[in-house]
Amino acid sequence: MTHTTTRSPARTGATMAVASMLCVQLGLAASVGVMDDIGAAGTAWLRLSWAAILLLVIVRPRLGDYSREALWAGTALGVATGGVTLLFMAAVARLPLGTASALEFLGPLTIAVVRSRGAGRAWALLAAAGVVCLTQPWTGDADPVGVALALGAGVCWAAYILLTQRVGDAVSGLGGLAISMPVAALVATFVAGPGVVGDLTPQLLLVGLGLAILLPVVPFALELLALRRLTTGAFGTLMALEPAFALVIGFLALSQVPNGLAVGGIVLVVAAGVGAERSGARTAEVSAESGEPVSTAPTPA
Repeated sequence: MTHTTTRSPARTGATMAVASMLCVQLGLAASVGVMDDIGAAGTAWLRLSWAAILLLVIVRPRLGDYSREALWAGTALGVATGGVTLLFMAAVARLPLGTASALEFLGPLTIAVVRSRGAGRAWALLAAAGVVCLTQPWTGDADPVGVALALGAGVCWAAYILLTQRVGDAVSGLGGLAISMPVAALVATFVAGPGVVGDLTPQLLLVGLGLAILLPVVPFALELLALRRLTTGAFGTLMALEPAFALVIGFLALSQVPNGLAVGGIVLVVAAGVGAERSGARTAEVSAESGEPVSTAPTPA
């Protein structure tokens, strides 16, 4: 009975993470047309601004309901969210979707290797091998600026994972996102907003609203809920599935054709994702006051 109970949260969290990744990649593919009109940074700003408005309307947060620690963590999460969104959109403008996603995955991979032990670390290393097959860095075809932008997004993504778990533990429901998303929108406004406002049309605003729901509102909410059920190590390993999804969606939606080695990489990251789901449940009780779990050790499968 205990075995079933401890594995169930991991399976639920893994399902949420997979659904989130699918939304992210579909949202990125759907953003390509908007990028042609207002650029990568402008598209990121439009999505984040709509997301902030939606979450403020839906959640209606009151600052008095949050502890000082939760507000600081939520603000830091917002900066990381803005960073990963802006940098990754800029990388996608220069690199194929699958390549950019695979490079960005190095951030979650670092979390997975550092935070995992035993079988969990083995799954993380298998995921790394799969990502190498997906990116094939020895070909030298990738735009160096795009590579740097994707790696920067990976650093922000690693911070995002750690901060999302902390905020999700400290604040109930989607309250944490109602703090972080307006901060992310402010970051994007500072970087890209002034140069985009004059190019907006009613049609672009409407499209931006739809994109914001697909990315980031739904996937970020799913990731917050997933990280209440999974260790950061297991979640980081599961993120290896995102480059695989990116490759498939890039092929179907953007006619970006992968080679045989890249397909082999998909097989490896899928295997690693399944392994992470089996061994990644969080077993500790989490304090809503402090946001600190007593233990984040995974339960053996």
